[in-house]
Amino acid sequence: MSEAAESEVLDIPQVYTHHVFCCFTQRPPQHPRGSCGANGAAPLWDRLAKKLEASGRRDIAMTSSGCLSFCQAGPIMVVYPQGIWYTPKSPEDIDEIVTSHLLGGKPVERLIIVPRI
Repeated sequence: MSEAAESEVLDIPQVYTHHVFCCFTQRPPQHPRGSCGANGAAPLWDRLAKKLEASGRRDIAMTSSGCLSFCQAGPIMVVYPQGIWYTPKSPEDIDEIVTSHLLGGKPVERLIIVPRI
């Protein structure tokens, strides 16, 4: 391995214990597929971002995503590496996901959906 290649390997991004992807897709309100944005995702994702920042945990990341393909069930988020899909509907749901799953390691069963493929 060349010195440059070795340097690149050593400069990999931080690996996260949890990486949350949140759908920010916004379609018109009457769109037949619906969308997370039209279903009120923005204030939930804002709360999630603030809670994660306040936690001080640098090993948990949140990334905005495009459509995650389960539009009518939205807002949708998925937590990796577990691949757990959530449909939070309220600020309290976000608080519970952060406290129980992201900080405590225990998924919130009542909010989990299993996408049908």
